[in-house]
Amino acid sequence: MKLYFLFGSLLLLFSCSKVPTDYPPNIIFILTDDQGYGDLGVYGATDIDTPNLDLMAEEGAYFTSYYATQPVCSASRASILTGCYPDRIGIHNAYSPGSKVGLNPEETTLAELLKAQGYATGIFGKWHLGDAPKFLPRKHGFDTYYGILYSNDMWPNHPQQGLGFNFPDIELYENETPLRVLEDQTFLTKALTDKAIDFILENKEKPFFVYLPHPQPHVPLFAAEDFQGTQGRGLYGDVIREIDHSVGRILETLKTEGLEENTIVVFTSDNGPWLSYGGHSGSSGIFREGKGTNWEGGHRVPGIIRYPKKIRPNTRIDAPAMGIDWLPTLVAFSGGKLPEKKIDGASLVPLLTGVSVRSPHDNFFFYYRTNELHAVRHKNWKLYVPHTYRSLNGREGTNDGFPVPYEMNEVNVAELYNLDYDPMEQNDVAHLHSEMVAKISKIADSIRGVLGDRLTGVKGSEVRPVGRVDE
Repeated sequence: MKLYFLFGSLLLLFSCSKVPTDYPPNIIFILTDDQGYGDLGVYGATDIDTPNLDLMAEEGAYFTSYYATQPVCSASRASILTGCYPDRIGIHNAYSPGSKVGLNPEETTLAELLKAQGYATGIFGKWHLGDAPKFLPRKHGFDTYYGILYSNDMWPNHPQQGLGFNFPDIELYENETPLRVLEDQTFLTKALTDKAIDFILENKEKPFFVYLPHPQPHVPLFAAEDFQGTQGRGLYGDVIREIDHSVGRILETLKTEGLEENTIVVFTSDNGPWLSYGGHSGSSGIFREGKGTNWEGGHRVPGIIRYPKKIRPNTRIDAPAMGIDWLPTLVAFSGGKLPEKKIDGASLVPLLTGVSVRSPHDNFFFYYRTNELHAVRHKNWKLYVPHTYRSLNGREGTNDGFPVPYEMNEVNVAELYNLDYDPMEQNDVAHLHSEMVAKISKIADSIRGVLGDRLTGVKGSEVRPVGRVDE
């Protein structure tokens, strides 16, 4: 009888302490600012040590054709949190301090969806979706916030302050309270990581969502003293090494707390490198151009996800995906419900779990500069419609930390590239594939009818600064 009672007690104790099989996963989303495709070892970097991110890719999945939704800060971040093309929800470009517009509170964010499932939600880093009170993070589903409200160069120390800009002081916030004016940012990567880890430890008994959008490696560059002078690529490399160390600290925390099997960790960048800053910018690898253009270097960035419970190690995904896909993917993994309003993203779970090798999209649309459609990717083809774009025309790397002026180039007639055979976009084959040009041009017209296009005069989200085009 005593033996039976002891066995029953042990069984009850085990059942109470065991994490239920349907326990929703914790989610950590790490976002960098202006980091290029070629800035991690797993993506070909040889002059920056990134052991933690390389290991994360080895233990999970990494995308070779992942796209930031737009090549600019605010728009790209909006798509991650809403699952929508930024033009659908009326968000363009990058917001300056004091902007009158921001992420519409009526949109449903990833944080709100997870909060509805009982998640604790915290953001630690750069927001950049509006600094007016009604646009702040805690109006969009986050329980707590610690960070800066816009880009780290939007301060009086900007190299063009007084010439083209008149930025106020930049402040560090906790929730809605400014803590202090930032004069130096060398502490920030560590401080944000500390806050994220504290949040994990405080909420480890229930599911949590950590959004960690680092202000770095956006210029001006800041690395803590321990990382300065450690990398072959100068200060930029030092910054990436510190971010990699931050990722390692978070992964170690998950392991120590027994959380790693049931925690999804995502790492990506909001757009490609800001090449006008020379050696203080990242590398787009083999890809053409960088931030602020719709060529591959402006959009194609690292994309890594680790979830031991569901994703097999060494999963390489060549099928294209985009920032619009994170919300439906993470909601699918968590067992939640999608927003009631229309979104553009699709779940990547079949790709990540090996059920499929195909992208959930046949087409991706590349908008920029206040609702201008510049390009369409259709399967392995990418069509550029006529537009102007900025370029350094080979002058990258000539002016570290101070912007080199761009020149304007133009696509006069449609250009077509096969990304399977020509990922560097060097050989325009439009004249060889007129039927494909015509087909993708019709696809371009179809999205113009929904999202609009300022260049063609088709009305879209440009007339609704913080509203939807489908309402």
